[in-house]
Amino acid sequence: MQDATALAAGIAGGRTTACAAMEASLAALDAQRDLGAVVLCDRDMALAGAKAADAAPPDRRGPFHGVPFLAKDLGAVAKGLPASAGAAALRARAARPEGDGHLFRRFRAAGLIPFGLTATSPFGLALSSEPEGLPLARNPWNPDLTPGGSSGGSAAAVAAGIVAIAHATDAAGSIRVPAACCGLVGLKPSRGAVPGGPDYANHLMGIASELVLARSVRDVQAAFGAVHVPLLAMDLPERPRVALALPNRCAPDQIVAARATADALSEAGCVVTEIAAPDRLGAEAHAIARTILSVSLAEWLAALKVTDDEVPPLAAALAAEGRAMPATELFAAARQVARLSNRALALFAGVDAVLCPTLSAAPPPVGAFDLTATDPDTHFAAMEAFAPNAALANAAGLPALALPFGMAQGLPLSVQLIGPPGADLTLCHLAALVEARAPTLPFPHPIAGLPQ
Repeated sequence: MQDATALAAGIAGGRTTACAAMEASLAALDAQRDLGAVVLCDRDMALAGAKAADAAPPDRRGPFHGVPFLAKDLGAVAKGLPASAGAAALRARAARPEGDGHLFRRFRAAGLIPFGLTATSPFGLALSSEPEGLPLARNPWNPDLTPGGSSGGSAAAVAAGIVAIAHATDAAGSIRVPAACCGLVGLKPSRGAVPGGPDYANHLMGIASELVLARSVRDVQAAFGAVHVPLLAMDLPERPRVALALPNRCAPDQIVAARATADALSEAGCVVTEIAAPDRLGAEAHAIARTILSVSLAEWLAALKVTDDEVPPLAAALAAEGRAMPATELFAAARQVARLSNRALALFAGVDAVLCPTLSAAPPPVGAFDLTATDPDTHFAAMEAFAPNAALANAAGLPALALPFGMAQGLPLSVQLIGPPGADLTLCHLAALVEARAPTLPFPHPIAGLPQ
């Protein structure tokens, strides 16, 4: 299998070195700059980290020892990498962090070597990854299309083989949508399962989670195992129970992929039933996420003394919404999060996971989510239509895992497994059953540095 686990095994087995792997990643980045996946690369950091990895004693080597790694330009803090959330105003103010946040400490302890930042949409406000003043991130399967967002730069980098695994964040689908667009595996962890300290810069009242994008379920499971905060785990019955939920606004090929995945799970011994799609809960969660994002953005700009004329028009309009919102409305949203989280548990009455399409249709062209527009209603409606009910897992604190199943018109198709809180590893187990029965994707590029 071409993945980060295989690359780490090659390094551990002496078939390659961390330095050789890093040099291959840097060469792949140079060769594929037109993808716009990476917005900052520190070559000195890259080579120094690889050299240190090769010199590390065997008893200080984690599961991904020596594997090159990229951080998203939004989220947890990585030492020496000045994140700016895809925004020109923040880029002008960004300073190099002197230390890692808790998550990147654990990434490094697992053996990953961060050396750059990946593209994201300004302030993470779109399901595309088109940073201000920098090249737009493009989909390696078809450069005319978006790789998704807001973790699309990470997805493009992994699908293009620049790295085998990359950091990603998800406040309303931003891990799962790029995974779906690029044929990758991405888990949005349960609320509280992944550390966010000491700064909690991406906390967003509990709707945001962080982890990775990768080409395999085992990579995602190993990354989660390396960084997670222990939670109450869920035991699977001998015959796992999965509910298939199909929103009627999904295109036929997305429905076909979800039904084929259900058949694969049945073949693996699962009991599959069909339920109505949770569209009402999804719409409520989408509205909650918008409320939180608008207030967060208003506070963010105020804290950094960034004026509305320094940000894209859509961001300015959303920040204005946040500033105008009374505290009572925000408090009501916090209460609504708690109530929705409780109501969402009813989805798992008698089942262990819910299976659904990740997207409603194929990735749209680059530029489809235009932050020069000024109407947040239209923008958020378009995002919800593209990723139906994506915010439900965020608002309810549920783990949700996207993974590929087949292709249509030269592009990967994707499905999503959603579980109750704490079922992160359960979803990885079910996803591994699917992965073993799914068609192999012919990625457009091999992973840089992976021994053949």
